[in-house]
Amino acid sequence: MKQSLNPAVAKVLKRLHYPLDVILLCVRWYVAYPLSLRHLEQMMAERGISVDHSTVHRWALKLLPVLEKAFRRGKRAVGKSWRMDETYIRVRGEWKYLYRAVDKAGNTIDFLLRAHRDKVAARRDFEKAIAQNGEPETVTIDKSGSNLAALQALNVERETPIRIRQKKYLNNVIEQDHRAIKRRTRPMLGFKSFRCARIILGGIEFMHMIVKGQMKDGGIAQTPAQQFYSLAA
Repeated sequence: MKQSLNPAVAKVLKRLHYPLDVILLCVRWYVAYPLSLRHLEQMMAERGISVDHSTVHRWALKLLPVLEKAFRRGKRAVGKSWRMDETYIRVRGEWKYLYRAVDKAGNTIDFLLRAHRDKVAARRDFEKAIAQNGEPETVTIDKSGSNLAALQALNVERETPIRIRQKKYLNNVIEQDHRAIKRRTRPMLGFKSFRCARIILGGIEFMHMIVKGQMKDGGIAQTPAQQFYSLAA
């Protein structure tokens, strides 16, 4: 079985001492549903599998970056009309900022966790999204001055400027999408470190994209769970 694994996954598994199907099940449940690590520990115990909640957390931190990278290689293209906004995430008792973007159909474009909410953070988010997805024709933002300043700075360097719209009601689609992410993070009661938050949020985001049908190789016969597991192959 290991010969058919994603080489990066196989490398991680060398240091883990549980069956792959158990590890993947726990990691998927953690990012797909509003469950705490202790919930997962109890759920596995009910199935006769003894695994500590801290072990599940360690599995997630090791595997999610590898699986996210595999997902990004097979992510579907997104539209050219973007909605961009940020939401709050608690890290070590302090609020940090998860910048997110969706297209007008609600497909996730990209995301970026930043310590500050300012022009530098907003610009970094736009640059990452463009690097991963190509340039948009239109970006809709709220009344945030930092987002506007970041887009204007990017436009100075472009022959064809990105059209900027500041209309809050047009951003309802991304505000609704924020809620799906926040529902999953709520039982986690905040993150212990920025690195941990970045990795777990990355897993939550790409699992959310799989559920929304954003994986190229996810045929209609494949469930979101099967698509998630296929990333390890």
